[in-house]
Amino acid sequence: MSLFGQDRSFLHALPDRDRRALLAEGTPRSYEPGEVMIRERDTSAYVLALMSGWAVVSVETERGTRLILALRGSGEVVGDLAAVDRRPRSATVTALGRVDAVSVSGDRFRRFLAEHPHATSLIMRQLSARLRSADVERRSLASETVLQRLAVRLVELAERAGRPADAGTVLELPLPQHDLAAAIGATREAVAKALRLLREQDVVRTANRRVVVIDMPVLLLLAQGGSHRAKAVEKPPPGV
Repeated sequence: MSLFGQDRSFLHALPDRDRRALLAEGTPRSYEPGEVMIRERDTSAYVLALMSGWAVVSVETERGTRLILALRGSGEVVGDLAAVDRRPRSATVTALGRVDAVSVSGDRFRRFLAEHPHATSLIMRQLSARLRSADVERRSLASETVLQRLAVRLVELAERAGRPADAGTVLELPLPQHDLAAAIGATREAVAKALRLLREQDVVRTANRRVVVIDMPVLLLLAQGGSHRAKAVEKPPPGV
């Protein structure tokens, strides 16, 4: 159940010569915060190699709600599935902040993979990891509470995009509550309630698009579904 890709991104895992060859096939592009970079069900096939910034990968559910599947950052590629199988886009990719990327056409990307077997192996490994992550996500939606799923996400964000501060760990990615809800398959109201419980127990502090993790050990235990104090956080006081 991970929002992030593998520890070593696709571009960073490529040999320098191969990476330069791929980027030479494309055109630099910049996206503003909130701008759609790739749209679900579109028939385009270009691939975006992310050079800086963060992008959100999401899908629309049958109920019309948004589900966030992943966060992609510098060194990663998005849009590769449609380029490989030549089918419509499976998800929407949106710039979380300003994003700089290199756009490579589907034809050129497929030709690059054909000429660089190591790159093909990396793409297959990436697709396999995403499939496994999707299986874990379905299991968590069926078996874990909203509070536990939120704790898992907050731990992951702290570990992968956190900044140490005097008060704790500041989450650098500006995800509002509705995006946190979309990232765990819950309603905004349920996430707001879970965050209130975490604040009351001094596990986190929140402000506008800002979360500071104060008590990481308890948050980790909540994510794992254990601990007496974690259980106390999960159970709101009478009248709440």
